[in-house]
Amino acid sequence: MADIKYEIIENVGTISESSKGWTKELNLISWNDREAKYDLRDWAPEHEKMAKGITLTKEELKALRDILNDMDL
Repeated sequence: MADIKYEIIENVGTISESSKGWTKELNLISWNDREAKYDLRDWAPEHEKMAKGITLTKEELKALRDILNDMDL
């Protein structure tokens, strides 16, 4: 499998942290030198490993925000 290149442009925020130190984060990331997207996934300490996650464009993130704002939480 080819190496995946990524650059965390901005750490938007940390949602949670597990007992093993992994954090669920929302970041703005450039994957393989492409345009940066918002990314939600778990990261190991120091960002040396990552779990599967989702990437969202700015428009998709806004749509998700609107859905969450309309929910009765």
